[in-house]
Amino acid sequence: MNAPVPIVPATPRQRKPDWIRVKAPTSEGYAQTRKLMRDLKLNTVCEEAACPNIGECWTKKHATVMILGDTCTRACAFCNVKTGMPRAVDRQEPQHTADAAAALGLEHIVVTSVDRDDLPDGGASQFVKVIEALRRTTPTTTIEILTPDFRNKHERAVEAIVAARPDVYNHNLETVPRLYPTIRPGARYYASLRLLETVKRLDPSIFTKSGVMVGLGEQRLEVHQVMDDMRSAGIDFLTMGQYLQPTPRHATVEEFVTPDAFKAYASIARAKGFLLVAASPLTRSSYHAGDDFAKMRDARQAQLARAGVGAGAGATGG
Repeated sequence: MNAPVPIVPATPRQRKPDWIRVKAPTSEGYAQTRKLMRDLKLNTVCEEAACPNIGECWTKKHATVMILGDTCTRACAFCNVKTGMPRAVDRQEPQHTADAAAALGLEHIVVTSVDRDDLPDGGASQFVKVIEALRRTTPTTTIEILTPDFRNKHERAVEAIVAARPDVYNHNLETVPRLYPTIRPGARYYASLRLLETVKRLDPSIFTKSGVMVGLGEQRLEVHQVMDDMRSAGIDFLTMGQYLQPTPRHATVEEFVTPDAFKAYASIARAKGFLLVAASPLTRSSYHAGDDFAKMRDARQAQLARAGVGAGAGATGG
């Protein structure tokens, strides 16, 4: 399991390998999803972060809502979301998010946000309001949130969000600690780990999830160490995907990691004890999130059954 992971060296003019090329979105379902987001004045990370899976997901009417506006107070080297001074928080956003979930008929919704270092609570209260609006409007929809790190205020922010009881709490570590100063300069690796650890301490029934990108120049053993750190923090679900450079001014792709290499990483991660692992070149945090939530819930029930715990224990509500 510690064999070297094969990579394809990237060069500035190298075309993307066949395994990460996707077709441009043209379906009727895509157009309908786009129109609904516009009508409700909602932002999506699918568009703002230039996700390669937008055509597939929007065709199926699966969209990841990005709350707290479309402008981030950070400038991470990998992210395509614009940076600047955000506008005031939209008070209608929570209900509009719930209305979108109802209109799309979502069984599972993923809600993320920009970083809002300008707000006293980092935007945590807006996450709470979105969760509450979803519970009122679409009570059977399971809720997954992908939050920022709430820099210097994560304890109180996480306490408030956990009290609202999302089904999945996701916060991405993004890369290995060595690369944080250049790739994620506004964040701190161990602070992000502590955030996820806090979620588990406050409510062990909430599934925790985190993701990393590869292809930024990380070493194989560094990725293995991140996996160990995640397991020490009690993280249930690991996602891994290929980093793709959104524009020439963003961090360059150092290597294109092959599908076989992702399979090797996934095998190691499963051996380390994650409930679920999703690892492929096109894997992103919310890709197939609904299906993965069902698999994760089943995996927990199987784990509890092996331990002789009742089927209802430790399960989070929908």
